[in-house]
Amino acid sequence: MQSFWDSLPRPFFAQAPMEDVTDAAFRRLIARVGKPDVMYCEFTSADGLVFADEAGRTKLLKKLEYDDSERPVVAQLFSASPERMEKGAAIAAARGFDGIDINMGCPDRSVEKSGCGSALIKNPALARELLRAAKRGAAGVPVSVKTRIGYADNELRTWLPELLAEEPAAVALHARTRNELSLVPARWEHVAEAVEIRDALGSSALIIGNGDAQSVDDARERCAGAGCDGAMLGRAIYGNPWLYARRTSAPTPRERMEALAEHVRLFEEIMGQTTNYAVMKKHFKAYVHGWQAGDGLQSAKDIRMRLMETAAPSEARAILADAILPA
Repeated sequence: MQSFWDSLPRPFFAQAPMEDVTDAAFRRLIARVGKPDVMYCEFTSADGLVFADEAGRTKLLKKLEYDDSERPVVAQLFSASPERMEKGAAIAAARGFDGIDINMGCPDRSVEKSGCGSALIKNPALARELLRAAKRGAAGVPVSVKTRIGYADNELRTWLPELLAEEPAAVALHARTRNELSLVPARWEHVAEAVEIRDALGSSALIIGNGDAQSVDDARERCAGAGCDGAMLGRAIYGNPWLYARRTSAPTPRERMEALAEHVRLFEEIMGQTTNYAVMKKHFKAYVHGWQAGDGLQSAKDIRMRLMETAAPSEARAILADAILPA
């Protein structure tokens, strides 16, 4: 069955799912100013989608809210229960997602404690069950996996064939082990190794490299070196919704401030009733840094300090309106 994965350019560039970062508001802004080839939502608990009370379910479903401008858009789920993964995948498929992804790489201890995320690298039999369950629930929507090269060591020779045996549409590979977190440079030679394993097994799954790419050009070079089908970019999106826009010049301070003002407005419009405003504050330093007062702007430091003291989006928008002086 053909899916959106088959029509992507090579290499393609995907925005990584980032908890409390690539939420519905930020993704909407990214899609407007520099859309990636594939957009991933924040990872979402399939268990919560099945068992949460009305308030909890409403909050979780906000993570699965998207706009058509983001397509193709992928919902990422996590669970250690095949039954709940199947039901969660069915919920995501019913919401019209183009793809469903299973998180098998998150190193967060609370996630691992429940048998999810990176813990699945130690339990390939369950990982395979989860893939089969997601496919049943997805009803034809392609299912992919995001994982790491291993838990304590490189385990690609044993781990990746287990995943490929279930015929996922794609495997996004963070080129570090779970124990390495993001404390060492990503080793893209292992992405190349994954491509070799995939080809030797005759699998049609796409291999997506992930880790340390700072720009689309950087990602393109890494893909060429590894021979993979695409790259997933993560932290490079902080304060830079233009990441995929292929600009020839860096955004000016004024452009950064205007983008942040729109980001805050979208947060208030889309998420203001369900999400703690504190998550918005992690974006302030990323947008507002690196300039002194002048050229119609107050200093980045002064603006940022004032923003960090705000208690609501309306306060932040007022500060930004005051800071962006007429040109």
